[in-house]
Amino acid sequence: MNSSSLANRLTHGRSPYPFQTAVQPVAWAFWAGRVLAVGVLLSVGMATAALAGTRQPQATAAARQAFRQEQQDKIRPEHYDLARYPLTEETVGHWRGLLWATAIVEPADESIDAAIARLLEFAYSPDEQGFSSAQRSVVEMALQVGTQRLLSETSSPQIAAQLQQVLERSENPRWVAIALSALAQATDHAADRRQWGDRVRQRFPTWQQEPILDTTLRDVAVLDAPLALPPLQDLLDWQIAPNQMHAYVLCPRDRTALCQLTVKDRTGAFMERADGTRWSVPLLRRSLHGLRWNLTRGDTPQGIYRIEGVRSPSADTFRAYGQFPRVNLYVPHEAGVREFLPGQPGTVGAIAQYRALLPPSWRNYFPIYQSYWAGRMGRGLFRIHGSGEDPAFFANSARFPHSYGWSPAIGCLSALEQYDESGNLQQADMPAILQALTQASGAASPSNLVGYLVLVERE
Repeated sequence: MNSSSLANRLTHGRSPYPFQTAVQPVAWAFWAGRVLAVGVLLSVGMATAALAGTRQPQATAAARQAFRQEQQDKIRPEHYDLARYPLTEETVGHWRGLLWATAIVEPADESIDAAIARLLEFAYSPDEQGFSSAQRSVVEMALQVGTQRLLSETSSPQIAAQLQQVLERSENPRWVAIALSALAQATDHAADRRQWGDRVRQRFPTWQQEPILDTTLRDVAVLDAPLALPPLQDLLDWQIAPNQMHAYVLCPRDRTALCQLTVKDRTGAFMERADGTRWSVPLLRRSLHGLRWNLTRGDTPQGIYRIEGVRSPSADTFRAYGQFPRVNLYVPHEAGVREFLPGQPGTVGAIAQYRALLPPSWRNYFPIYQSYWAGRMGRGLFRIHGSGEDPAFFANSARFPHSYGWSPAIGCLSALEQYDESGNLQQADMPAILQALTQASGAASPSNLVGYLVLVERE
């Protein structure tokens, strides 16, 4: 699978690493009904042991090196030449694949920054008015990768200058929001953030009616005035719906650090290990591009998600999602959910419906509404999944040794999944996650599991 085809599938909440080859469910019926603390550990141990002997050809050192070299070959300077590859319908695939390879390899090359800066000019050029949706998708991808490069160790002044032009001149509220968010993250000066925010309000007098601008301006304001966290225990004690499994992903405010997943069963009891300590598994929510939660391909938003079943693995998505089923997480407004509100078919529409799912002490805390607004603005396809990629595949992972081993995503929650040089599975947390969620929800198999997940940043 080439990087262009992979990049074309990576939209909204979906993650960019991947895994999944055909794996038979490992005795799900046997696991169900066992004592949670012991049954999970024994079942997962057997499952991992069985899979450890299974060789995944795409995970061998040779296959990984060859795929990495494909990305390296894409980022030759001549491939960024807009005279040779003007942004037309015919070159959309070229630019998508090239920008994805740029995000993966993250080359420290000023000529590449200059090329991305030239692409960003389309975000405020009159030519953009005649662009197709496919051409606009390339411009937006350039904004996403531009954000990534601005926030990298070799921050680009060329890209920073173009993002300021986008903020000043673009008529597209979404692109202005991306530019404002990137610039705000890249500076240490609160005065600059206030100035940029005031400029956006001036240029878009109806910004409060534009959710992408409203949420971005709120998000930027929180950088300088963090909101006080309501009592966390109130959230952990609360039942969104009776007799439902509740999972919690508790994250540091440092988005590059690992979160912890913990689970309550339908009786409200937290899952425990055999030694009596609370069971938990680490997950990563970091966006590959450094984008914030309200932007496509951004971090996993805080808030409430509905869990309904899993997506089965397939051989051609192994690199992105690994070999285990991925857990479906639905946000409000997202199509496909059977029952987001307890006892009511379909999704959430009115914010008052979402508010009622929260404990009273949390109902005025804006960050807990991120999943609601993300869904309102079109994000979706959030999952919990592993990764068939080498931890070193994404170059910027090396900057975050405390979460090395967990692949970055573009909205999803990433679980540990590692292979040796022969392609044999060495470690994987998805079996434990699938078993815990299935058993806590009282389901006969992962495909039937239901419940709620709440993600929150803790102080």
